[in-house]
Amino acid sequence: MASEKQRQELEALREQIAYHERAYRAGAPEIPDATFDDMFDRYAQLADELGVDTDARLDQTPGADKTEGFTQVQHRVPMLSLEKLTPNRRTSKGEPMPLGEQLTRWYDRRRKDLELADDAKLPLLVEPKIDGIGVSLIYKSGGLLRAVTRGDGRSGDDITRQVRRARAVPASLRGVTGTLEVRGELYWPSHAFAAYNNQLAAAGERRIINPRNGCAGLMKRKEPEGLERAGIRSFLYQVPWHEDVALPGRQSEILGWLAEAGASVYLDEIHVAEDAMSAFAYCEGYGVRREQLPYDIDGMVIKLDELRYYDALGGTGHHPHWAVAYKFPAERRSTTLLDIKVQVGKSGKLTPVAELAPVFVAGTTVSRASLHNFVELRRKDVRIGDTVYVEKAGEIIPQVVSVEESKRPDHAVVYQAPTRCPSCQTEAVSEEIFIYCPNPACPDQVRERLKHFASRGAMDIDGFGAALVDQVVELLGVRSPVDLFALTTEQLADLDRMGEKSAQNATEALERAKERGLSRVLIGMAIRHVGTTMAGDLAAHFGSAAALLDFADRYMAGDEEAIALVAPDKGNGAIDGMARKTADSIFSELHSGAVRAVLEGLHAAGVNTEAVIARTEAVEGVAGKTFVLTGTLPTLKRSQAGELIKAAGGKVTGSVSKKTDFVVAGAEAGSKLAKAEKLGVDILDEAALLTMLGA
Repeated sequence: MASEKQRQELEALREQIAYHERAYRAGAPEIPDATFDDMFDRYAQLADELGVDTDARLDQTPGADKTEGFTQVQHRVPMLSLEKLTPNRRTSKGEPMPLGEQLTRWYDRRRKDLELADDAKLPLLVEPKIDGIGVSLIYKSGGLLRAVTRGDGRSGDDITRQVRRARAVPASLRGVTGTLEVRGELYWPSHAFAAYNNQLAAAGERRIINPRNGCAGLMKRKEPEGLERAGIRSFLYQVPWHEDVALPGRQSEILGWLAEAGASVYLDEIHVAEDAMSAFAYCEGYGVRREQLPYDIDGMVIKLDELRYYDALGGTGHHPHWAVAYKFPAERRSTTLLDIKVQVGKSGKLTPVAELAPVFVAGTTVSRASLHNFVELRRKDVRIGDTVYVEKAGEIIPQVVSVEESKRPDHAVVYQAPTRCPSCQTEAVSEEIFIYCPNPACPDQVRERLKHFASRGAMDIDGFGAALVDQVVELLGVRSPVDLFALTTEQLADLDRMGEKSAQNATEALERAKERGLSRVLIGMAIRHVGTTMAGDLAAHFGSAAALLDFADRYMAGDEEAIALVAPDKGNGAIDGMARKTADSIFSELHSGAVRAVLEGLHAAGVNTEAVIARTEAVEGVAGKTFVLTGTLPTLKRSQAGELIKAAGGKVTGSVSKKTDFVVAGAEAGSKLAKAEKLGVDILDEAALLTMLGA
């Protein structure tokens, strides 16, 4: 009979998986793929044991990566995930099942499903598993017709404009006269990714965490300008359906056919194996080759080579039966967990951190490691004194991945999640799977927020690193960004390892930072959902902190016109990418007394809290005129168009009225365009606007 403990673990896993799916699809994963796969496997095991209905199981449908603002396109053939070979899988007796045995069992099931003899040869194609994003491409008469993401497996986002602009896939296939779908992976080559990150660093912007996240983020840009310079590329590998096109009968031959048609494929990296163990041996030996590739892979894909078997085998709602994924194991080392500390982040998030007996993992000695959150800590039953296994997430961030319960000492201590913040003792609150300190005056929060505010990607206050921020908080009583700008050279010179010259440099850096403008101020405020792009869009639209705060008051008061402006029911709001839930969060925080006090205090301290826009001479026909921007423009984001108009002396507002001179309308313009037509307002497209601006 199922235990209550199992049901509780299943529900905890459901919450964890849902949260990390959202983080992954947003391009900001917090755990490595291997950890997520472990969660998913444990979820599937528990769901089996508890008899969860098929329709209610997470493992029966692939995760979704749909993005608001993109057109949804249904896949003619479902675009599913792959079943994985995982080191955590166990036999019915609870014993670990080696990966080779897992593959052999999978192979034997396929022979049984196809009613083949037990010794029948079933050739397998082994190919690299590119760490990118899946894409479905429709070609008609050789020309690219549409590009769509995997989405939820049934439908995905139309990213045709982005893919075309990035030149990531062939614009045409040679010698193809019919219609067909080609699937593949969009990825960011290592050299192109490094060059792009170097450009970001030189511009003082935050670097992208890894090529996969970066590729996903670029392909979900609503406006594709500049994508052709990023260097996104593709590998194409499957033709799920075709009409009036003659194709070979083996998957290995399909790759050759695609190459002849002009597609990029990995012919040099594939291997046709005669049986399961030959395929497994190739996967195991590929680790050395992996390090030499100019792109990231996270495993191998093993497919039946004979295409005629695919329809007969079918699959589940989550994965096909004709393929399986082999994931490369991360380097993992065991050590003793000495203690658990709680770290307070800039948003107040309380995170458990493991204090470890030092252990050498993937090139460095590790003594601290992430435990992710308290739900995960409880699910894994990690205790102080345990022998734990440590690996590096993305081969960078140390994390505790599992416990060796057979080595648990009698004195092991169960860690209780805090009910109060360890820094300020404020009663903690729960939100989703996390615990937060709600006190904005919490000393640890203050320090983390100030470090973020001074960082290069925010206000870029040179010299104000972690050590100096700690000192000004502890010794000079700095509690908010406003206090930073009141610091004097004399005060700073008295601090440890400063001196007169360093103190002078620091105060000069503070003066320079005052001119960064509203966008950088908003980034520095660490408001949830306000990253670099959102901060720029808010600054460009509202123009000043005062106008932004006034609007936040209107929004939180339930002003229907304000809500419709930024978060209309059918999209196309004044701020790109702002959905209702996001707007509620952002404007609630801007409406708070604490945030208002900081923004008003910065303004009083001489910090520029207006949008910094490059000014040019007034352009005749634009200067003094009022513009409204609506819909999706062909090459410009609306915020960029707004900046150009303001730079030419024009004014940009969010709603159409009799005082509006021009409405600049793009695709899916909606109600603003209709109102402009009703009022007789002049309507421009992007080309006409650029002509007016002389661009």
